[in-house]
Amino acid sequence: MSAPRTVAVFTGSRAEYGLQYPILLAIAADPRLEYRLLAGGAHLDEDFGTTLDEIHADGFDVHARIDIAMEHDTLLATAQAIGTGIVSLSRALDELSPDWLVVYGDRYESLAAVIAGTQMGIPTAHVEGGDYTEGGALDDSVRHAMTKLAHLHFATNAAAAERILRLGEEPWRVHTVGLPSLDLAASGRYAAPELVLQDLELDVLRPILLFCQHSVATEAEKAAEQIRPSLQALTKLAGDGFQAVITYPNSDAGGRRMIAEIELLRGQRGIHIVKSLGGQRFLGLLHAIGRLGRGAFVGNSSAGIKETPIFGCPVVNVGPRQQGRLRGDNVLDVPYDAALIEAAVRRCVEDEDFRSRCRSGRNPYGSGDSGRLVAEILATTPIGRSILQKKMTY
Repeated sequence: MSAPRTVAVFTGSRAEYGLQYPILLAIAADPRLEYRLLAGGAHLDEDFGTTLDEIHADGFDVHARIDIAMEHDTLLATAQAIGTGIVSLSRALDELSPDWLVVYGDRYESLAAVIAGTQMGIPTAHVEGGDYTEGGALDDSVRHAMTKLAHLHFATNAAAAERILRLGEEPWRVHTVGLPSLDLAASGRYAAPELVLQDLELDVLRPILLFCQHSVATEAEKAAEQIRPSLQALTKLAGDGFQAVITYPNSDAGGRRMIAEIELLRGQRGIHIVKSLGGQRFLGLLHAIGRLGRGAFVGNSSAGIKETPIFGCPVVNVGPRQQGRLRGDNVLDVPYDAALIEAAVRRCVEDEDFRSRCRSGRNPYGSGDSGRLVAEILATTPIGRSILQKKMTY
């Protein structure tokens, strides 16, 4: 039997890791593959929960810690972080010399990884290319740039796969595998809802809200202003008996300004502030909200669009960040307006017709088995000049 292929997997944020977790599980379980995990960015930052501890708790070894310095809360710092990330990642990849590099999504840390890997001639696979989120400002541009650099594409839905093909990628490189995190939801591999409720000291008889709102990169200077209406609505709802679990935003420009606003609510009745829930507790809480039928996900995270349908969890999507993204029937879109956010949340709890629609809706991102498909393709796709020498189809 030939030696296993080594697959370097890069993760630079908690959200990204939660999506990659099923892929890592599948790679670790496949005797034809061995993983090499590279972790950096917010995983190493205490301000964002030092989520490296969660990776270790999941039983994964971290083979390289990647310094991606984000010293200030600005777009200049983001550009500089990409530079430091490329330098740090190239050193790690040179030392590990993997057969594959797997990178996820559309974040600046991942862009640094794709640049480093492809410029070093390492076959690079990109997960979640072809998605469309015009409200994310820079997200589409970064994601499509990563697609054009990458050698292999794992799309989460058919529409995304079609966009990758329209970017001129060869069909044999494009695979529709579904959303990896749904593997965990489908198999029940997440924290038991009752244990999550107990751990967070939540009352099952009162409505529960899970809140996560990120900055919009091109409007970083407005980050604090944009999160205030959401926090005002949560405060009002908490005063009426709701319980709000508030998690920190990503380590993007504007993120620390949002954290400062969040911390003003610490200690208030009905408000629970958690830097990071971790992927398993996050899914467990979504399950609890969907099962109890008394609550909602609130904010502008892509998790509110992608992971919630499988649990029948209602969503109040705030602002334009997810505009254009493929979604199920469980999403209510509202602007940055405290009264409208509050009204949408109350509808999620009080409108039985809408809750029924949430429970019965189809998830456009698949139903699980993504990790196994990714591992199989990584194990069997020929590696050589043909994978590195890309050809345009137009």
